[in-house]
Amino acid sequence: MTDAALALDARAAVLATIDAQERFLLVTHEHPDGDALGSLIAMQALLRALRKDSVMVIAPDDFPLPNEYRFLSLDGLVTGPPSDLAERTVMFLDCGNLDRNPLAALHDGKTLVNIDHHHDNTRFGTVNYVVEDASCTAEIVWDLLHQTGVELTTGIAEALYVGLVTDTGRFSYENTTPRSHLMAAELIGAGVDVAAIYRRIYEEIPQAKLALLCRALQSLKVFTDDGVASAVLTISDFAETGAEDSYSEGVIDHLRALTGVKVAILIREVTANGRGVQRKVSLRATDNEIDVSAIARLYGGGGHRRAAGFTSELSASALIDAIRAQV
Repeated sequence: MTDAALALDARAAVLATIDAQERFLLVTHEHPDGDALGSLIAMQALLRALRKDSVMVIAPDDFPLPNEYRFLSLDGLVTGPPSDLAERTVMFLDCGNLDRNPLAALHDGKTLVNIDHHHDNTRFGTVNYVVEDASCTAEIVWDLLHQTGVELTTGIAEALYVGLVTDTGRFSYENTTPRSHLMAAELIGAGVDVAAIYRRIYEEIPQAKLALLCRALQSLKVFTDDGVASAVLTISDFAETGAEDSYSEGVIDHLRALTGVKVAILIREVTANGRGVQRKVSLRATDNEIDVSAIARLYGGGGHRRAAGFTSELSASALIDAIRAQV
């Protein structure tokens, strides 16, 4: 069976599940980004339009959300498993594997619907609808919206547009396709204010975020022999600038944009309860020559060919050396 036929079968299975079930619980990956939140919110609206009982769950540790996404409406959000969890079908959106969701109680013995576009998705669901050539998970939800006949309201369109514009890098990444622009055109036609969303995501920058960027650039190292650039943000960098953890979003793009860089590495320290300091590693590749998701998987992480990440207890210098060796 061809990939296209498999995708159609998977879509049919998702639609059949939505039709057959009445109660849903929607989740996404830890530290949700624009596509995670956009697809989550849009699916919530889709299910409610079909008169389904649906709630979204985001773990308490993922709050506060990044500043750029706080304008999104999270109607129907809870921060822990509801009392009737056993009666709900759990739907994962934009989540490549179960380890990327921090609420383990959601996984066991439930019907799991897995909707995603990551090429390294582990197909952990009872139903797996993984469309690797979709620009974002929001695009898959947009397609499901058409299949169900649910009206594309301005609220749904805004959520989908956030997922689309962030995961395509403002329509500049290689995952941008003609379909991406067709989707954008329809969303704009449904009432999306492009300029307003652009300002909310990319221009309303807290001063502490700019100060954190300065700290990252002060730590910049460029290894010209293998085309790697790295930066490190320590716990004290966050404390002294007053920056939230989410303020590191976008820092790595400055590294990736450097001339001659093939792989950018951003390492940021976080305090893990009872386990001391851990380091979250973000990887970006400038083209398809190097699959950074393959490097991330070596350390229990994952992602896309050109954008991936993982968490480690190794020192920053050890991590940089190990990643350079893989590159």
